[in-house]
Amino acid sequence: MALSYQTAETDLKRIFALAEADVAAVKMPLVSSAAQQAAQEMFDSETQSIREALLGCALARLQDRNIDITLPYINHGPTAFNGRTLDEQVVNPFLKSAQIPSSKGPYLASFRRSVKFDAETGKGVRDKKAFAAMLAYIEELKSATAVEEIEALVRHLLWRFVILRDKSKITLARINRLSLPQLNGLIVAMLNAKSGGRFPVLLSTAMLRTLRKQFNLSWKINQQGINSADSASKTGGDIDVIDMETGKFVFSIEITERVIDRSRIISTFTSKISPHSIEDYLFFYSMSLPEKGALEVARQYFAQGHDISFLNVEEWLRNSLATVGSKGRTTFTNEFVDLLDQQETPSEMKVLWNDLIKQLHEPPADTVS
Repeated sequence: MALSYQTAETDLKRIFALAEADVAAVKMPLVSSAAQQAAQEMFDSETQSIREALLGCALARLQDRNIDITLPYINHGPTAFNGRTLDEQVVNPFLKSAQIPSSKGPYLASFRRSVKFDAETGKGVRDKKAFAAMLAYIEELKSATAVEEIEALVRHLLWRFVILRDKSKITLARINRLSLPQLNGLIVAMLNAKSGGRFPVLLSTAMLRTLRKQFNLSWKINQQGINSADSASKTGGDIDVIDMETGKFVFSIEITERVIDRSRIISTFTSKISPHSIEDYLFFYSMSLPEKGALEVARQYFAQGHDISFLNVEEWLRNSLATVGSKGRTTFTNEFVDLLDQQETPSEMKVLWNDLIKQLHEPPADTVS
């Protein structure tokens, strides 16, 4: 039966984003125990073609319940679908673009010559355990009739693909020279991306390291892990800048995407600023301006010897990049990529960076005059 490959691509991208969010939240999309076991066996296997072909079957099932997903060649009859074209136009390009370890295509390797996804085909497949697991998952897909049930099975598969990607090493694109406008554009794109606050922290840390190198500053820069407890480790904020000679705080930075209100300032002062005698404390915000109450209480603390300031992180980065010059901008780029390359950095952030760099080198689209 005819499939809309555009619809399949749209579904794939949408559900993949949900699967990425599931991985970030350490939450497995719920499916039956039989589906979980089958998926585990397929993703434990080294045979990539089996799980990739299954993903195509799942997308076909999601789009049209009249399709027989055990028949991936159109010469099998009126209920068959074109599995190879679906893979070549949608599944394989997507896996490659998402930097997920994948084959050149399951229909070029394991499933040639108009095979069917059935027990007879399994006799000639080398990895019989993984193929049996594929057939079990296909039965789960065929048993599911509601859109929500089928989408949950697709989402579970994609959740496994995200985990597979996270276990693999993503090579980050490195570039020797970026202009100020190019860097500004990259920063805006990353700050607008959903990263749980990670991009602002990494970008700010990279800039502080750049300033230290560029101006030979006696700074020790301590960056907290995302969502770690500041008070438990006796730190002042998301980033602490310490004078290496005296051991005292030069300043601390709290980076936030939430609204900064009066209670936030009072809480931060009580738990961090006052106990550590921090004289200079910076709030970097990326969205909403600090509320009036926050500004008022900050002025009160200034009279007590604590200077609390508020800066838009994008503006600070842009102005700092202009200040450090061409050499400093190269240093900043290298420092940022080094931070991004850490094992604990989510893979989707690394993929976004590579995509953004790729876009810089793509020729502009032809315009119609």
